[in-house]
Amino acid sequence: MSRNELAGRVKELIVRRLKLDIDPKSIDDAAPLFGEGLGLDSIDALELVLGLEQEFHIKVEDEEVGVKAFASVDALCDFIEQKKTA
Repeated sequence: MSRNELAGRVKELIVRRLKLDIDPKSIDDAAPLFGEGLGLDSIDALELVLGLEQEFHIKVEDEEVGVKAFASVDALCDFIEQKKTA
């Protein structure tokens, strides 16, 4: 799967799991997901962890890894690629 395809799947997962009323394509790959970016919170993070585990069959080990991995769509793609090759 190409990086663009992966980013698209991640964006669709975010919109679908969090029931956001936005076009997945409107999410900037480098924009922060929490705070000033999409404005996600800790409840959203838990939902995304579950979504990633189901969709990509990977495990998010702990909060510290999660914070770094959930910084942006780019960071999530890096995390998924790293987990898939490990």
